[in-house]
Amino acid sequence: MNNKTLSRRQFVTGVTMGAAALAINPSILFAGMRNNITTLTGNTFNLSIGEQSVNFTGTTRQATTVNNSLPAPLLRLKEGEMITLHVKNNLKESTSIHWHGLILPSEMDGVPDISNDFHGIDPGQTFTYRFKAKQSGTYWYHSHSGYQEQTGLYGSIVIDPIDKDPFEYDKDYVVMLSDWTDEDPNDVYANLKKLSDYYNRGERTHSDLMNDIREKGVSGTWNSRKMWNQMRMSQRDLSDVTGYTYTYLTNGHTPDKGWVGLFNKGEKIRLRFINGSAMTFFDVRIPGLKMTVVAADGNNVQPVNVDEFRIGVSETYDVIVEPKDDMAYTIFAQDIARSGYARGTLTPNVSMTAEVPELDKVPNLTHTDMGMDMSNMAGMDHGSMDMGGKPSAGMDHSKMNMGQKPMAGMDNSKMNMSGGKKMSTMDSMVTHADTEFGPHVDMRSASPQYRLDDPGVGLRNNGRKVLTYADLRNLHMTHNYPDPDREVQLHLMGNMMRYMWSINGVKFSKAEPLRFKMGEVVRITLVNDTMMNHPMHLHGLWSDLETGDNMYIPRKHTVIVQPGAKISYRVIVDAKGSWAYHCHLLYHMAGMFRQVIVA
Repeated sequence: MNNKTLSRRQFVTGVTMGAAALAINPSILFAGMRNNITTLTGNTFNLSIGEQSVNFTGTTRQATTVNNSLPAPLLRLKEGEMITLHVKNNLKESTSIHWHGLILPSEMDGVPDISNDFHGIDPGQTFTYRFKAKQSGTYWYHSHSGYQEQTGLYGSIVIDPIDKDPFEYDKDYVVMLSDWTDEDPNDVYANLKKLSDYYNRGERTHSDLMNDIREKGVSGTWNSRKMWNQMRMSQRDLSDVTGYTYTYLTNGHTPDKGWVGLFNKGEKIRLRFINGSAMTFFDVRIPGLKMTVVAADGNNVQPVNVDEFRIGVSETYDVIVEPKDDMAYTIFAQDIARSGYARGTLTPNVSMTAEVPELDKVPNLTHTDMGMDMSNMAGMDHGSMDMGGKPSAGMDHSKMNMGQKPMAGMDNSKMNMSGGKKMSTMDSMVTHADTEFGPHVDMRSASPQYRLDDPGVGLRNNGRKVLTYADLRNLHMTHNYPDPDREVQLHLMGNMMRYMWSINGVKFSKAEPLRFKMGEVVRITLVNDTMMNHPMHLHGLWSDLETGDNMYIPRKHTVIVQPGAKISYRVIVDAKGSWAYHCHLLYHMAGMFRQVIVA
């Protein structure tokens, strides 16, 4: 292993974690001490939530665990069965479990005070969840109370199908990626509120300036830097919380040794990747092995061969790999800010390991990531750009033809949304409400585009085949999918300096619920008016992604909205009740959250 790629804290983490954890509490079932996660099977489960002393970094801290395990046990269910889960709260505070991606009654969804029938599990109490496993695939569960998800309350779910899987494999492993901090999560949030780039150690330096001058010349460098400075934006604003405080885990194991999965040469291995982190986007690859993506968010897709994929917070991807040689392979998951990584090893022998790649260079955000149409930038006075204030005098930005937005009289059915494919649906004008202007908003995307075939910042033109949303096609035809009855346009907004987040400029505590009618089909168009990726999760209902191919619409439970971009999906409203809808970045959730009421 190449220890040069580890920070000192991450190196200490690895060499001390196992012995320290055992010395503190030998009963704790760390997944890192074995080849796979603790697994519970059947249709009736007893889960106990409590606190455990843990040591990932050489420092003892308290974690929130399920059945003394971090991650929580893998629950292996069977499609079609009634599932009963008795959850006991041994904490001194209220708790909850949300079954992420599972379609179930709203009172069983596990978000306190969203449904009138569930207010959390009080200390010393037991709550019983009962629901039918209506689907199959890879999912996960986590707390929806406070910051318990950050402190360890998360686990994986595998639902085996009634019918045979449409692809073959010999071994089946869950790979749960997560982030751990020794800090109290309340302190993490307080630090971000005081200084939004508190954990950003990747900002541009003097050496970057010298490199820019060599590449662009003094004039070109000055103009580029002047523009970013006028807008008070950072080209390295990639992730709010980084490896400066995080240790990245694979199935609960630190990067020094990593999780181990065994195989025999020639076997097909199914890897079920789950991003169970609080704040981290991971870019995943296995040097020397092609990955065939066969499922996204629990739903089968037409196989796609890739070298790498980005997995947003709360997403899941299933891949098949087939090692041809008796050698070890590194599962390498670097964070989007290139500040650290999680690691695993596929190997025919536990004594064999593989080289760990160097972290990629820290990428720079571009004007595209700010939602600009650069074809319209020539001669623009950058100092007069619409970056948080009211629109410039005499300019009605909501009426401007910026890039691909349609003008009156256009045939919207011919709009090009991605990769040359055509949607048989309308590409909507971007509009702004009065609530989207003020000190709580520091930018609005001037020309947000559908960028489904864009792998994202840090992955563009890197010499590897990277999965994009444009590659996802439902395994089954969707040609009879109904057209939307109406559209809801939501803007993801914020003020990074003040670390304020909202939807349409309104934080959750001040927002009215979104109201859907049973039986209708709603198109949700999300416009990202920030320079960060946002993983948007709608509870209780599927998000059917409009990729440009109406014949094979992929189905997801979490949709990533790239910086300065827009994306749309259809929702068949088929589940009554009250549901949560939010960004899955934990420290964004207080503002970027809505209640959805279906009646």
